[in-house]
Amino acid sequence: MNNDYVSIDFLNELPLFNHRFSSVNYEFEQWNHEYEGFNFEFNGIEFKSRLAKKTPKKVGYFVAFWRKNEINKNRPFNFSESKDKLIINILDGSKKGQFVFPKELLVKKGIISSDKHKGKMAIRVYPTWECDLNKTAISTQKWQAPYFLDFTIGFDDKKIKELYLG
Repeated sequence: MNNDYVSIDFLNELPLFNHRFSSVNYEFEQWNHEYEGFNFEFNGIEFKSRLAKKTPKKVGYFVAFWRKNEINKNRPFNFSESKDKLIINILDGSKKGQFVFPKELLVKKGIISSDKHKGKMAIRVYPTWECDLNKTAISTQKWQAPYFLDFTIGFDDKKIKELYLG
């Protein structure tokens, strides 16, 4: 397993962890190494973390999060096996940020599988700095924005605590 994930170093920068994230107990996922998939617990809350990728032909950032089923086929996560929150790290040159999505929202948006939704194995995220978006992307960015922390403009301790611990 790879333990030189840039997203782990990035979490160490957050004031919430006081530069001690590396001492938080985390486990690397069996899948999604390309997206730096790992899980950790902090303050009694379970987190799943991913590093999103900038795609050359489409605005926004792409991130995968799936698991294998009993016949080794990729499938979306379901509610019971999902962590409390999904963190999607964005590291794009001088632009840095995170989405911190609660799993209840991911079910509501059809990303985590449920009785009502098949679920998704990947999504595209649109940080607030992304512009010139099509109608669908604008709509997606609108519901994602309240869960976005733009570290390019600094740390908002109150919002970090609200998204991580709320």
